[in-house]
Amino acid sequence: MSNFLTDFKNFAMKGNVLDMAVGVIIGGAFGKIVTSLVNDVIMPAVGLLVGGINFTELKWVIKEAVLDEAGAVVTPEATLNYGNFIQSTVDFLIIAFCIFLFIRLISKLNRKKEEAPAAPAPAPEPSAEEKLLTEIRDLLKNK
Repeated sequence: MSNFLTDFKNFAMKGNVLDMAVGVIIGGAFGKIVTSLVNDVIMPAVGLLVGGINFTELKWVIKEAVLDEAGAVVTPEATLNYGNFIQSTVDFLIIAFCIFLFIRLISKLNRKKEEAPAAPAPAPEPSAEEKLLTEIRDLLKNK
């Protein structure tokens, strides 16, 4: 049993797992921000542009609600809420676009890092023959 716990601890503490956990948490928070942006800013503006439509209220009633004599709902209506689907689609498109921009930025940074010129390699040590020829040349200059 302790071997199992040790293996699990080693797995859970690897860098990739921790990075993924942080990414999921940040992604969830980012998703909430995008949802608020879509629900509270974008969709009301789009609704105003298309004639004051509130997208969350767009639905297709498949079966009307059944009411009793007092007006209380006995059976709720069955609906297809396509307005919520439209909002979720806009959420997805915004998140996908932001991820695309982020990945594109990371790719550009990696390309710049790869394109940076490496330091020139040091000149190789002259061979014995080259050293001898250099000495001969220097002796001839001095004559």
